[in-house]
Amino acid sequence: MINYKDLLDLLDIAKAKNEPPFILILDGIEDPHNFGAILRTAFAAGVHGIVIRKARQVQVTDTVIKVSTGAATTVPIARVANIAEAISKLKDQGIVVKGVEIDGTEVYNNIDLKIPIALVVGSEGKGLAQLVKKRCDGVIRIPMKGKINSLNASVATGIVLFEVLRQRG
Repeated sequence: MINYKDLLDLLDIAKAKNEPPFILILDGIEDPHNFGAILRTAFAAGVHGIVIRKARQVQVTDTVIKVSTGAATTVPIARVANIAEAISKLKDQGIVVKGVEIDGTEVYNNIDLKIPIALVVGSEGKGLAQLVKKRCDGVIRIPMKGKINSLNASVATGIVLFEVLRQRG
């Protein structure tokens, strides 16, 4: 059984650790294997909490728990009705919110990630919803070479999360 948190509880977790908030927001992840892998990676990278939608997104299932190797029951997860509203609430608390997408204007490792930050990863097929993207304080990208122009959602998430960890030392 998952004990879901309230959105702002995630900030209290960071405060209790005396660290700048490090939040991951998932905007419509549909594949339970991706979600499980993201949870496992988020736990390893020190994310204070994950935000997911209550609907139109995979929830914590037995498959997600198995793939996450238990991280699904360890990483604090907040479920919200609306990701765009959650972003606004976090921004009101002084959190910088950056979307992660192929057409981002900033390269992920060229920005300061030591600040209070929330990173938003979109769904596997559609990316970030337009309103979600508009609410972000910018969109970052991972530069790539070759003919394949996108990464698996869990791989892209891992790259960016570990850049936060690297910068924070």
